[in-house]
Amino acid sequence: MNHLRRTLCRPSLPAPRHFDRKAFYDLAAECRTYAAELANFDQDRVNLKECHRFNAWLAHLRCYDRLAPRLAAIAPARPVARWQIVTILVVIWVILALALPGIVSQQWVMVLLGGWLVTIVAAFFIPESLYGTTTELLEAKVLRVVDSLLEMLDSGALEFTEAAFFRTKENLLAAKAELRQQIDLAHRPHNGPIL
Repeated sequence: MNHLRRTLCRPSLPAPRHFDRKAFYDLAAECRTYAAELANFDQDRVNLKECHRFNAWLAHLRCYDRLAPRLAAIAPARPVARWQIVTILVVIWVILALALPGIVSQQWVMVLLGGWLVTIVAAFFIPESLYGTTTELLEAKVLRVVDSLLEMLDSGALEFTEAAFFRTKENLLAAKAELRQQIDLAHRPHNGPIL
């Protein structure tokens, strides 16, 4: 009975996989492709699909025995979009509008509903990065993964052949340059001149 209880209460973790040269080489190419794909999205907005994709990718990377300790500090993405927050606020407003008239005076109903309506409007002015993971933050998380892979590659832990080493390094450096460029562009003024 205790064995059954422990089995049901404990989530089963996948067995760690060995991180060999082929997996490293494939991951370097995948990082380069992923960095280029993230450049297609609005940097200041939360993209729910990309947040879920990153979380699945991070979980996949943490299954490798050599990568798990290096990537332990990277937090998963928060897939919370503005429309979800506004929807919750509107639902609460409707519930208040239906429930309050029988409980408090009409004057208090108008004050509370008006105040809540101002909260709903204010939600449109709050940056999405406060409650969700924007594309720019996703790029920063992918950049941390790329930096970890570059450190691992430079340490010589996997003993690549010379050609595979340089091809892997080229992919990782290209991914790093793309991610840094996108993060830099996100911090530039949107209405400035293009030089």
